[in-house]
Amino acid sequence: MTALAELLAPMGAMGLVVAAAVFLRVGAAAFALPGIGEQAVPVRFRLVLALGISLAVAPAVAGPVLEAWAAAPAAPAFLLAEAAAGLAMGLGLRVAVGLLQVAGAKAAQATSLAQVLGSGATPDPMPAIGVLLVTGGLALAFATGLHVHIVAALIASYDVLPPGAALPAGDLAAWGTGLMSAAFGLAFSLAAPFLILALLYNVALGAINRAMPQLMVALVGAPALTFGALVVLLLAAPLILPLWRDHLFARLASPLAVLP
Repeated sequence: MTALAELLAPMGAMGLVVAAAVFLRVGAAAFALPGIGEQAVPVRFRLVLALGISLAVAPAVAGPVLEAWAAAPAAPAFLLAEAAAGLAMGLGLRVAVGLLQVAGAKAAQATSLAQVLGSGATPDPMPAIGVLLVTGGLALAFATGLHVHIVAALIASYDVLPPGAALPAGDLAAWGTGLMSAAFGLAFSLAAPFLILALLYNVALGAINRAMPQLMVALVGAPALTFGALVVLLLAAPLILPLWRDHLFARLASPLAVLP
């Protein structure tokens, strides 16, 4: 806070311009960032967090922002471009949380747990496996420095998207398409242990049904599938969450690139 005040004080009105421009980008991103932008986080808390992150980002980007402001043809267009850049960055990083939700939904559906262990504990209804993965993944990310990576990513975004520059629609569309494609691929990979379990279960169930047609194999096999899914979750979650955390940090290191 003191460092920012010392930096902006000599600028006078220009200091307010820097603070407003940085807050527009950071605030737009913060309402979609992983962890900070969760619907379970109250809006007031998100606003305070956005202000705190802005205080950390502003001293590092004050120079480029002032230069861009001086060269900007119109103030409204400059400020709108800053908000659009932050929103694009935040939504791009938000996809990382979405892929963990998709992985949990695939795992629950494959193992018949989507209805049995469904959860309404989150604003976005999802199976309990999805809730567990998302909550555990965000907790792991924050415990290993997610907030620091977010500040660094926001500072680095000024190199990729200069202050006041309009977003190129074609590049933005191609980036979004590639991002979603990569996210669904990773979601399928994270849910692979549960999909393999479901495949083996159904093959075994079919073989048993052919060998003993009089046995109601569905009644016997359903508890076995549920138990197997919980065992796989116990064994796979410690591997899935670090992989997702590493993917998230890689996205933060290069927020406007499409990673495999």
